[in-house]
Amino acid sequence: MSATGQSSYKDFNDWWQRTGEWVEAPNQRRGGESGVQRLAPVTAGQPWLYSKRQIGHRFISWRYPLGRPTVLREKNAMQALERLGVQVPNLVFYAAKKRGKDWHALLVTEALTDFISLDNWYDKQQSQPVDPAITASVLQQVASTLHKMHAAGWQHSCCYGKHIFIKINPQHLPTVALLDLEKARRRWPAHRAALHDIKQFGRHRGDMPDADWQIFLQYYCNLNPKLRTKLA
Repeated sequence: MSATGQSSYKDFNDWWQRTGEWVEAPNQRRGGESGVQRLAPVTAGQPWLYSKRQIGHRFISWRYPLGRPTVLREKNAMQALERLGVQVPNLVFYAAKKRGKDWHALLVTEALTDFISLDNWYDKQQSQPVDPAITASVLQQVASTLHKMHAAGWQHSCCYGKHIFIKINPQHLPTVALLDLEKARRRWPAHRAALHDIKQFGRHRGDMPDADWQIFLQYYCNLNPKLRTKLA
């Protein structure tokens, strides 16, 4: 896959050699290392990119008992959620190569222009309060986005406020996007995926006030009534 204006980068080696500032320094786990770099545009007007670089960083499943790069799982989840109508970063390039005993893998995505994480949005409200009607609209859209994912049996598995991004247009209408789908997986029955993520979100919602959390739960449970008693 390639993005408009990225024609000079055609294969794995081209992208591997293109480096930038580390925004997530490589961490050692899952049998290898994984980190994220921010790549500057090649020419003016092109979007900034994020490149997740991995060496030997694997997940193991029944389909891949010997392991595959975790960005393969993330790429598959991104494509599946996009088909469901859930916004995710635009996928620019994905590839993995076996070099010796280790997988070398890349996942390159476009930056989400004008989006901000839900954590940062609430942090800013401490000095710049937001109209409650706008907050309610954001929470309703977050609930709708998560329910759309859960109804299809997808579990985010890292459902934190820092991985839910929002953008509010001049008419105060929000758009929601989901990031960091490296641990995403299908889970049945679907209510188990939903219950896991919503409980996890409740524990990792940053500065979201309890009152707003209750508003979010009301919106979510209106869409998924089976969870109302479990989330009460």
